[in-house]
Amino acid sequence: MSRPLASLLLLLCTMFWGFAFIAQKSAMDAMGPLTFAGVRFLIGGLLILPLALNELRRKAVRLTGTHWFFIMAMSTVFFLGSWMQQVGLLTTTATNGGFLTGLYVFFVPLLGFALFRMRPHPIVFAGVPLALVGIYFLNGGGLDSFNFGDWIIIGSAVFWAMHVLLLGHVAKMTGLPIFVSSVSFLFAGIAASVIALPTEAPTFAAISAGWIEIAYAAVLSTAVGFTLQAVGQQHVPAANAAIILSAESLFAALGAAVVLGERLPLIGYAGAALIFAAILLVEAIPPLWARRKVHVPRTVN
Repeated sequence: MSRPLASLLLLLCTMFWGFAFIAQKSAMDAMGPLTFAGVRFLIGGLLILPLALNELRRKAVRLTGTHWFFIMAMSTVFFLGSWMQQVGLLTTTATNGGFLTGLYVFFVPLLGFALFRMRPHPIVFAGVPLALVGIYFLNGGGLDSFNFGDWIIIGSAVFWAMHVLLLGHVAKMTGLPIFVSSVSFLFAGIAASVIALPTEAPTFAAISAGWIEIAYAAVLSTAVGFTLQAVGQQHVPAANAAIILSAESLFAALGAAVVLGERLPLIGYAGAALIFAAILLVEAIPPLWARRKVHVPRTVN
């Protein structure tokens, strides 16, 4: 796959994810967060299961215990990130949810150092406070409107960061991006459904009431979006991919404004711009600096 095509796939998945915040927010008018997540991921996992099994058979990869350990670890953090994000959207806006989820890019280098001894670039220490100021402005220049749901979304960003790191590691280790995606979807769907049965008592009527939101999230955001991420990240350097994926927050704000009529205060737009600028800063500067060639003058004898 060519680099431009892989970048286009990543951009498409950010669009699907960004608009999915609208479906995730609206669906909870009819059902609980675990019910929505369970149905969404079960459908998404089953949709790509034939492709996943074909990929496994075609590449004839023998999965070892180590492979399965990392696949299950990736699936677990995927479920936790999705669950927390969905719970956070109960009380925060789709706009805030999109931008705050984007903070995962700051946790990626920090967790990368802790897990894989990947030393973060010094620019991270400039990007983090810039993002914090952005969060402050995003909520109108005060913490009084910063509710519990916003904090839950930030917590989910930690698990999304772990998912990005583990997905890249597992995809390269197994060479089975579609298969590991299907496993993670089905794992998250089963886990969410098992917990939802005694805690939310889901009903067919409630699920039917949100079938449009479930269909969008299951087909485009899950089956298509996350699979495109797994495939595209194999052909685009991590830093470049993160820049593209961070556009999710812009699509979330655009969709929330058009469909849900959400509006930020004037200072909130400045906060959103600061968060996006910080994301671009920590992901764009390191690779640009690495490619910078130092000119060494030639000596004349």
